[in-house]
Amino acid sequence: MLMDLKKFFLSDDFSDTVEYDLDLSQLDVSGVKPFPKPVKVRAVFQSFAGSVVLEAHLHYQMVMPCDRCCGLTTREEIVRFSHVLVRELQEEEDDAYLLVSEERLDLDELLSEDILLNMPSKFLCSESCRGLCPHCGTNLNKEQCSCGQETIDPRLEVLKGLLAEEES
Repeated sequence: MLMDLKKFFLSDDFSDTVEYDLDLSQLDVSGVKPFPKPVKVRAVFQSFAGSVVLEAHLHYQMVMPCDRCCGLTTREEIVRFSHVLVRELQEEEDDAYLLVSEERLDLDELLSEDILLNMPSKFLCSESCRGLCPHCGTNLNKEQCSCGQETIDPRLEVLKGLLAEEES
């Protein structure tokens, strides 16, 4: 959604609210499309001293595979983002403000970036997820592994042989 902010920049007491559904169903994150339903957006724009304050309230559902057990996990998120929009910056590297060129803002792009930056670096079904057995692939959250394999670092395999010689 392209927002024309000219009326906000020209007034010090103008506000408007926009509510809509943002479709991110085609957004690919690490080979997964995590947004099966549209994101519910409520964006409030308020002019203030030659700038515009944007308060965005988002409600969405994410479906991602767990990074430990690969099971699909659904997470409901309600988040709030705030940005101060300006027409020009006094200092080029001022991260407190968002430069809006030509007084137009692509709200979909900005909110998509906010959502992506808010995503966890590791997506887990639960903090206590035990993951998969590295040998047989059994989901350790659902059943015990029966492969009985001991994991020995191949560099230390020679030491196991020495211990066996000492015991005999």
